[in-house]
Amino acid sequence: MAADLEEVKVPELQKLLDQDRYLEPFIKDFQRRYTSFSRLLKSIEGNEGGLEKFSKSYLSFGIHVLENGGIYCKEWAPGAEAVFLTGDFNGWNPFSHPYKKLDFGKWELHIPPHEDLSTIIPHGSKIKVVITNKSGEILYRISPWAKYVTQEENKMVYDWIHWNPPQPYKRKHPNPKKPKSIRVYECHVGIASPEGKIASYQNFTYNVLPKIKDLGYNCIQLMAIMEHAYYASFGYQVTSFFAASSRYGTPDELKELIDVAHSMGIHVLLDVVHSHASKNTEDGLNKFDGTNSCYFHDGSRGNHDLWDSRLFDYSNWEVLRFLLSNLRWWLEEYGFDGFRFDGVTSMLYHHHGIGCGFSGDYNEYFGLQVDEDSLVYLMMANHMIHSFYPECITIAEDVSGMPAVCCPTSQGGVGFDYRLAMAVPDKWIQILKELKDEDWNMGNIVHTLTNRRYNEKCIAYAESHDQALVGDKTLAFWLMDAEMYTNMSVLSPLTAVIDRGIQLHKMIRLLTHALGGEGYLNFIGNEFGHPEWLDFPRKGNGESYHYARRQFHLADDQMLRYRFLYAFDRDMNKLEEKFGWLAAPQAYISAKHEDDKIISFERGNLLFIFNFHPYKSFTGYRVGVDTPGKYPFLFQSFMTRRSCLLFSYLIIVV
Repeated sequence: MAADLEEVKVPELQKLLDQDRYLEPFIKDFQRRYTSFSRLLKSIEGNEGGLEKFSKSYLSFGIHVLENGGIYCKEWAPGAEAVFLTGDFNGWNPFSHPYKKLDFGKWELHIPPHEDLSTIIPHGSKIKVVITNKSGEILYRISPWAKYVTQEENKMVYDWIHWNPPQPYKRKHPNPKKPKSIRVYECHVGIASPEGKIASYQNFTYNVLPKIKDLGYNCIQLMAIMEHAYYASFGYQVTSFFAASSRYGTPDELKELIDVAHSMGIHVLLDVVHSHASKNTEDGLNKFDGTNSCYFHDGSRGNHDLWDSRLFDYSNWEVLRFLLSNLRWWLEEYGFDGFRFDGVTSMLYHHHGIGCGFSGDYNEYFGLQVDEDSLVYLMMANHMIHSFYPECITIAEDVSGMPAVCCPTSQGGVGFDYRLAMAVPDKWIQILKELKDEDWNMGNIVHTLTNRRYNEKCIAYAESHDQALVGDKTLAFWLMDAEMYTNMSVLSPLTAVIDRGIQLHKMIRLLTHALGGEGYLNFIGNEFGHPEWLDFPRKGNGESYHYARRQFHLADDQMLRYRFLYAFDRDMNKLEEKFGWLAAPQAYISAKHEDDKIISFERGNLLFIFNFHPYKSFTGYRVGVDTPGKYPFLFQSFMTRRSCLLFSYLIIVV
């Protein structure tokens, strides 16, 4: 068998090896991974009529209204003894509509229409799958393919609602082309309002999208869209994978949000969670057929100890059908432009990254610790997305730094377009927590911002939602803390803390933007230094929404200094749009002077100069440049104290 696995050669492996000769000892690993991927693709083509059909299984699974008004239902429940459909339509009789058992654990049900050809299950009615297991238990379940679920007030369990509107929303605008430079606005619909409540899709569409457009972001990453029963999970404990969260509104209102974003030229990415699933049974995927396995591994391998959630069995044919179809569903039905895959590190390794520091030793990325079933699924997912949707973008949340995660599958890579540069925000927080201004190490900062694999694109960010969560602090709060509540008015004197905080907030973000990657990301509200952390309503805070909101009015108030940070963020993005440094090759760094605290580099036909010295200013400072000539100023900050340049950044045209 091992000899057979080596028979399929990776078509463009040599390109990968030419970029990194240290990968040569692991050629067999790449060949084995690619062989598994190639054989799976061939098997799908031979047994399912091709990847196109296989990944659109949502067209047959779940519940569907036929042209003649009849109903067709299909489920995969290999551990079930019998399957039934119940709901409003039959007075909740649990056994009046039995499914017929098919091969390979599948079940189907045909329900004829009324005599007038109207459907027996109208739009908006409640339904459930009833499963009897081998122990004789009667289990009420929501279909894994359910398109809409809602939760009534004062009720814990979600209801499955048959979603089949007579006049569904129709898109008006095409998906935009993939941008050369990607500037991502990471956002959460529910918190996107100053009010202490769960905000809506419509609020986001008409009140937040215009701000994002004004700020110069060309991509939004929507969090917590896949339905999750526990709001405070931030959307990372998914219960219904095909259902857009009903707490913000209807599926059609989400479609309108995406359509309006497209009209503004904004890409829309879904924060997709295929790394694990909620343990909920009545309104989740767990124990759907009454067994502990079904969609997940049985035993300890099927549980994530830190997340208290279930782990998919990526070697299972029907699990692959479900997950690949889930991706196609969001792309086809809603018009998303790609995905940010959550928890990729957990997927790639059997140890899920728990207790592993990832030193950079290549042996950490190969061998028995790698979950190659999961890795092959990610290869297949990226192959499918990029084959059928060339303008789509995929981003990996991977902290391990596994080589070739962002290389094409034809090279033996996993196929992502970008990975998140997760070391960058950690570095900024570590500096602000542990070091005095005069102890900042310019070389260490530059190394962290530029330490990425050649030809594997990264999205850099100074902070994301992780740094905004309760128990941590945003950059603005690390810099200015309690004075953000008392000294941000332009009518009050500019204190040393606010002066320093505003300037360093700008400099950190610009340096990260210009030097840290091939893309840039900002979390909603952080562009203007949102003054509070993010904490969802829960028992520990009295179910309060006070911290589960974004106070956009602070940046709109002309009497507050938050507007200066907002304006800077906008100007920074607009300048990148004009000169495209994110799409340019990595920067050439001409200076990282420790005593002067100067960082200087060229990128995108621009010269960037940063002075991080806490009290020294310079005149006539000399930096090396590639091209001689006169350089006009484009973007600069001169904040002075005692006639001394305290903090500064400078961008000039080369």
